[in-house]
Amino acid sequence: MKRVVVTGLGCITPIGNDVPSYWNSLINGKHGFAGITHFDASDLKVKVAAEVKGFDPALYMEKSEIRRTDLYAQYAIAAASQAISETGILENIEPERFGVYMGSGIGGMNTFVSETEKLLTKGPSRISPFFIPMMIGNMGSALIAMKFNAMGANLPVVSACATSTHAIGEAFRAIKHGYADAIIAGGAEATVTPLAMAGLININCMALSTTNDPDCCSIPFDKRRDGFVMGEGSGCVILEEYEHAVARGAKIYCELCGYGNTNDAYHITAPHPEGVGGAKMIEFAFAEAGIIPDKKLYINPHGTSTPLNDKTETLAIKRAIGDVAYNVKISSIKSMTGHMLGAAGAVEAIASIKALETGIIPPTVGYKEPDPECDLDYVPNVAQSTDIDKALSISLGFGGHNAGILFKKI
Repeated sequence: MKRVVVTGLGCITPIGNDVPSYWNSLINGKHGFAGITHFDASDLKVKVAAEVKGFDPALYMEKSEIRRTDLYAQYAIAAASQAISETGILENIEPERFGVYMGSGIGGMNTFVSETEKLLTKGPSRISPFFIPMMIGNMGSALIAMKFNAMGANLPVVSACATSTHAIGEAFRAIKHGYADAIIAGGAEATVTPLAMAGLININCMALSTTNDPDCCSIPFDKRRDGFVMGEGSGCVILEEYEHAVARGAKIYCELCGYGNTNDAYHITAPHPEGVGGAKMIEFAFAEAGIIPDKKLYINPHGTSTPLNDKTETLAIKRAIGDVAYNVKISSIKSMTGHMLGAAGAVEAIASIKALETGIIPPTVGYKEPDPECDLDYVPNVAQSTDIDKALSISLGFGGHNAGILFKKI
């Protein structure tokens, strides 16, 4: 079995369009919530989102490419480009041993909406010949492979909100078992559209928050929570076989050492009320790593700010690691980024990696009222410095998908 390390990071988020600005916002408790600008939201109950701000795709793509690429794929290419740029890996890897596992929970929603409107108003002859390639959820992964000549394994995972954690976990396994030397892994999403927002508003499990105050619309683990805020963007990590990274003198952030993957097999949108699937996923990640949880663990939970998720995720953590749960730091960055759906796991993995690197735990902001069913240490409102040597990033998706990736210092 091969060891797997992280050698590159990249992101486009509602609180920063590169890793340094994103991390600076996190540790300073700066959220990205504001009134929706992508479209007129006057007819919706929800008026607030966590939009990406000031994104310029021309920094990463030619103008001709931009016109035929959906926004989610533009975000994916940008995050991957950032991660690649700091690694120097392109001159030091065989194309056939270089892969891409870049997922999207929904894919080209902006293209789907705009082309549907065109069909209804202008007729079928006006539909773009790029409609299907722009819309499908594998195209972000494919375009990244083309851009960086990554001719190895390519797997655009789709598992709703667990997408990019699964993508990173499956990439980890591919390298661990010798199928690749390095893989670009993560996820991207761009679904701040009227159609997607209306669909989530109407889900009967209180998916989206209807609180339109930007300072208290996403408050994970707080008793007042009423749903998540839609976010968008992309996160990307470069995973590399340890000996390969050492041989080329790469900067190594940490080691990825465990991965858990389960399903609740319970409900299309609600988590299992006993948290059994989530707990087993956590147990699997630690078992693969051969690590026993202790107080030097940081957990970056799914932490969506929905009434159901936060209490059942808290229960899952306690079922998996017992009383240790009361001695570890847990914080949800969705209190600042909103829920980036298929990109959430990757940007949260980056937060976990940076926490390991710096010893700083980003806070759960907006937290005021404790919930008796959420009784752990959620690092309320202010970042904390602490001694940690491992970090677990958790993602849970509609359909009962549970994914977790475990990092450790090296």
